Amino acid sequence: MAPHARPLVSASWLNSVARVGLAGSRPASVVVLDGSWHMPFTKRNALAEFEGRRIKGARFFDIDAVADRSSSLPHMLPSPEQFAEQVGAMGIANDSHVVIYDANQSIGAAARVLWTFRVFGHTGGLSILEGGLNAWQREGLEIVGGPLGTVDGEMPVETKRYSAGFNKRLVKTFDEVVANINSQAALVVDARPSGRFLGIDPEPRAGLSSGHMPHSVSLPHIKILDPANENFLLRGASLASAFSDAGVNISAPAIHSCGSGVNASITWLGAIMARSEVKAGTWEELEDGLSVYDGSWTEYAGHAANGAAKIEK
Repeated sequence: MAPHARPLVSASWLNSVARVGLAGSRPASVVVLDGSWHMPFTKRNALAEFEGRRIKGARFFDIDAVADRSSSLPHMLPSPEQFAEQVGAMGIANDSHVVIYDANQSIGAAARVLWTFRVFGHTGGLSILEGGLNAWQREGLEIVGGPLGTVDGEMPVETKRYSAGFNKRLVKTFDEVVANINSQAALVVDARPSGRFLGIDPEPRAGLSSGHMPHSVSLPHIKILDPANENFLLRGASLASAFSDAGVNISAPAIHSCGSGVNASITWLGAIMARSEVKAGTWEELEDGLSVYDGSWTEYAGHAANGAAKIEK
């Protein structure tokens, strides 16, 4: 029987279980990834920041590189073959326990990376370091800087053989979202800020109209984070209330969307955590009926500009 999912782990847990910081050693089954990402308008380079500040032995997962390079849309999912080749080169095997962190936020783009691994059928453990690199640093744990291969004690990356599947139940396409607007088989949960959902504030990507899909509801991803606790994910009744107040039944099917599929992964993860607090379960049990619209608003609004989709404000 598959073990219960453990979506979030603490810095102390990771340090204890993975033995990070002890002469750079780590059991081969545990791989730590920095999944940080920044919006293009910030002009920040996540890879350069990773080389300057990271958990010792971590590898960098670039959501813009592990992506469909033929698409004009940002960080769309790659093919299973491309994913397998790229994560294998990171030293990840199908049974590795992958722990992902964001260098700037509590969860951030790490949720997108975790969802991506679930889509491609990862069979090993998957967790996010809650609190990210900042939580690791607050614990006084080792942080290193310098290009990969130049830091004493960091183990060289050994390429692994990886086999990827594709779980289409976790992913929604534009055509499926449009069909769902008519059927309303699943609720569309929009993780963008409410001003963009309502059509009051502009989209950060030039040329895109703001607004929302018909029959969708607004749940900005920040609503499920705790500002009093370093933006950790809410827990218990507070997490459940964040969903119910937005009109979301966590037990029912839902399609999570945002600007480009990053923050939607946070609300998708939040729904999984809310379900797990009701009853622990495997990944397959907890994510049943929950998906992410890969192209999200960037794709949808682009089609709407051509008359292929309807925007409400």
